[in-house]
Amino acid sequence: MAEIGFDDFLRVDIRVGEVVRAETFPEARKPAIKLWIDFGGEIGEKKTSAQITVHYDPETLIGRQVLAVVNFPPRQIGRFMSEVLVLGLPDEHGDIVLIGPDGPVPKGGRMH
Repeated sequence: MAEIGFDDFLRVDIRVGEVVRAETFPEARKPAIKLWIDFGGEIGEKKTSAQITVHYDPETLIGRQVLAVVNFPPRQIGRFMSEVLVLGLPDEHGDIVLIGPDGPVPKGGRMH
């Protein structure tokens, strides 16, 4: 993997948000969940979809804080416009586990 400079890292805007709405995404090619995430005043609410159905049900995601890249351009996924990229890590089977703080933090906080 190519090295990047610290300034490159600073250009990636990763923020914490709270999932305020979640629903299944049956139109997606691979099983996914639509998420509406509140990042607080400066950024507001953004939506995304994530292939996280192995570990999560929509109703269990409400109120959960997650990390997401908020400065990628929007991406059309079927008839749904994804505005942020929620972050996660693969488990031993390659299924995604979401990344978030281990305690409550203010919405919109930037990752350092």
